[in-house]
Amino acid sequence: MALGDRRAWLPDIRSLSWGWTTAAVVLVALLSIPLMVVAAGALRPAGEAWGHIGGTLLPEYVRHTAVLTMAAGGLALVFGGGTAWLVAMCDFPLRSFFRWALILPLAVPAYMAAYAYAGMLDVTGPVQRLVRQVVPGATDGFYSWHVMRIEVVALIFGAVLYPYVFLLTRSLLEQRSGRVLEAARLLGRGPWAVFFRVAIPLARPALAAGVALVLMEILNDYGAVTYYGITTFTTGIFRAWFSLGDLDTAIRLSAILMAAVLIVLGLERWQRGAARYHDVTAAHPAARYRLNGAAAAAAVMFCSLPLLLGFVLPVAQLSAWALRVVPAAGAPGLLTLARNSFLLALVAALLCVGIAIVIVYAARLDRSPVTRSVGKLALLGYSIPGAVIAVGVLVAVLAVANRVEGAGALLITGSVAALMFGYVVRFMAVGILSVESGFARVGQSLPAAARLLGAAPLRTLARVELPLLRRSLLAAVTLVFIDVLKELPLTLILRPFNFDTLATRAFQLASDEQLAQSAPAALLVIGTAALVVGVLHSAFEQEVRA
Repeated sequence: MALGDRRAWLPDIRSLSWGWTTAAVVLVALLSIPLMVVAAGALRPAGEAWGHIGGTLLPEYVRHTAVLTMAAGGLALVFGGGTAWLVAMCDFPLRSFFRWALILPLAVPAYMAAYAYAGMLDVTGPVQRLVRQVVPGATDGFYSWHVMRIEVVALIFGAVLYPYVFLLTRSLLEQRSGRVLEAARLLGRGPWAVFFRVAIPLARPALAAGVALVLMEILNDYGAVTYYGITTFTTGIFRAWFSLGDLDTAIRLSAILMAAVLIVLGLERWQRGAARYHDVTAAHPAARYRLNGAAAAAAVMFCSLPLLLGFVLPVAQLSAWALRVVPAAGAPGLLTLARNSFLLALVAALLCVGIAIVIVYAARLDRSPVTRSVGKLALLGYSIPGAVIAVGVLVAVLAVANRVEGAGALLITGSVAALMFGYVVRFMAVGILSVESGFARVGQSLPAAARLLGAAPLRTLARVELPLLRRSLLAAVTLVFIDVLKELPLTLILRPFNFDTLATRAFQLASDEQLAQSAPAALLVIGTAALVVGVLHSAFEQEVRA
């Protein structure tokens, strides 16, 4: 055997990886069950109720959902893209502060911000009280402007979800576009020309990906739209199942929503076509524009606006309520709610990351079309709203429970197992993408050396690769933890009886018009999420600088 023949020294990886491939295929097949259940249910003959709902309510669901996604998506695009350009390409006062502070609205669930705005803008809220104190003649009057409007909800969605666009676009502009933008400036282009003619086309993948994430979150929302009385697909699914007891209609609405999501994602990819946006040179940050005077003041005001709307005002209102409620009556049951929420989030995060390691490592060992397709299929759950996944899980769980008798059926239907399964289906993509990025940084040289020395794949993973993945695995666990902590529609549908989390308790109290009483639970979710988001952002910045 020639020493130069490296393949002769290496074991047959395909023969060693069949177990990993089999495990990955089985796991993804299990995770695909809820989506297949929804798709199959839509093919069955429609019931009598569907004729009424399809003719009267469905157009309203479509109209409201379309208006919300277009308005909020456009606002998130303006807020996120504009602030990303300013902090990445311009120098102005407070730029370093805005660079990290603009991600804070990501910690605020949209439904919790919706409760805060409802309280602030109500006829007895602080805004109208201030108006009555400032405006002469308004002391004894109330303004009749109705706060429960679709425009307000769109504003809330745009203000709390724009960080998806901001983070992706800022990262691209800072790390990948320096030489291209500098070349445009050397050719005599001014700041506005560089922004519209170069930066926006260059950042299009990041902008599109960020807006897609925003739209997925809007379609997943239940708390904000139901509190404001806006009928969407998600509220229709809840109404069909919980109010009418019509599972057939719930499945059909879920299937329509799932198909719409897939069509939107497919259209974006088709519109992108064969276009590619690469900077083939090494990463090189561009020199920033120096803003002074009115331009600097305008930049500060523009960056302050989404931060104020998406984080400062909601948190301030919730804090004022919490300070009024907690000293008077304490926070009964808050520790139990926090324990339930944190345990669910931690277990779901560990399960997601553990399964993600199996799926990604199988594709790493066996680069066949099967393993690549399995990995892509596992990403689908994140693009499907939680209510759709919950309906699929519920139907599947009930089908299994009907075939099991006694304690087994009770265990299946009355425990958190179905809820945990739904979390894993919904957030598996977060774990997979984080683990994939970690493996990409590890490379193939060290694992190949370990296999050259005779180590099996499992030993190589445990002794060589996992220690190098610690930062990526920690990021994956924390990201899934925060997503589960904030998740509402899936938890509402699949939770056991008499089992509450911080999110569900805040929703229930707000629905009962006990907005002040919902504030402690809401603040605990927001505070935890803000802390984790800040730590992750700091770790990411240190890694980039290194």
